[in-house]
Amino acid sequence: MDVGLVGLSYVGKTTLFSALTGSAGEVGGAMKAGVGVANIPDPRLDLIARHVPTKKIVPATLRLVDAPGLTPAGAGAESTAGKVLACVREVDALCHVVRCFDPGGQPPAPERDIDAFESELILADLQVVENALPRAERSARSREKKALDRLEVLKKVGPWLEEARPVRSAIAQGALTAQEQAVVRELGLVSAKRVLYVANVGEDDLAGAGAAASAVRDRARADAMESVSLCASLEVELSRLDEPDRAEMLEGLGIAEPALPALARGLFRLLGLQCFYTAGEKEVRAWTIRAGATAPQAAGAIHSDLERGFIRAEVYSVADLEELKSEKAIKEAGRLRVEGKAYAMRDGDVAHFLFNV
Repeated sequence: MDVGLVGLSYVGKTTLFSALTGSAGEVGGAMKAGVGVANIPDPRLDLIARHVPTKKIVPATLRLVDAPGLTPAGAGAESTAGKVLACVREVDALCHVVRCFDPGGQPPAPERDIDAFESELILADLQVVENALPRAERSARSREKKALDRLEVLKKVGPWLEEARPVRSAIAQGALTAQEQAVVRELGLVSAKRVLYVANVGEDDLAGAGAAASAVRDRARADAMESVSLCASLEVELSRLDEPDRAEMLEGLGIAEPALPALARGLFRLLGLQCFYTAGEKEVRAWTIRAGATAPQAAGAIHSDLERGFIRAEVYSVADLEELKSEKAIKEAGRLRVEGKAYAMRDGDVAHFLFNV
């Protein structure tokens, strides 16, 4: 899963990137994106590895793209939106980091900041559409279906953006078909991407109960998106500790867990994702798929040959393994299920795929 960390300059975005990935970023940075990978903590994966002897444990990951901080147009300066958003056109979702702390004499104004960022995003997408229209009109003279479809989508989303509405709202309201949404993805319109709002609070509001964090949650609900609150500066401190010291610090602060698990859960809900697992002597691994994916589609997440030659899947749940302690006991208890091509994978399934190519 590829995720773009975006936001205005000096909101703590790159601090969060460093905490999640262990990579140093350039705060307030140049017009260059940082890229890093975060392993998603998964207690179910650890449980499987305790009961299935294995050489290697491979978690699901987040590939994070830390886009430079966006500076809106004003005071004679040009907006940096075009360069910033070019860094995240290919990601699956956006984590929009919003300042909810006061660095000193600058009280947070999350609603204003969200609106400022969204306006720049919409204007950048509108520029993409306006630039693409003449070329699309020329191509459509061929009457070729793909060219006609592209032109139709450009004509649909252009007025939407002109009304200062993000393309994701057109999708949410059913104004674009699935086929048209595919064209939108080809165009790389960033305002079409779903958003996880991240309320970056100060150490005086670690619970995220203050007015600023509440405003971010309200905005996320209004937009039918997801939100989390965290303290990026604290996350950096936590990331530098070993596990016992980290657990002790979290307990002392009254925090249930670091930010990464909550971020991952929010992104999974946002994108409609779930995990299944494979377990064997070589490795125990978590795989990310769309909720409702069939067994052959899940097999295809591992390798296209498995989907193409799919015969059947042998499946049990992590809950079965937790209760019965071994795959042998699961088989003896009759809990190992044999599923065919129509089976919809469930979150937490452990699967062995049989195939022939």
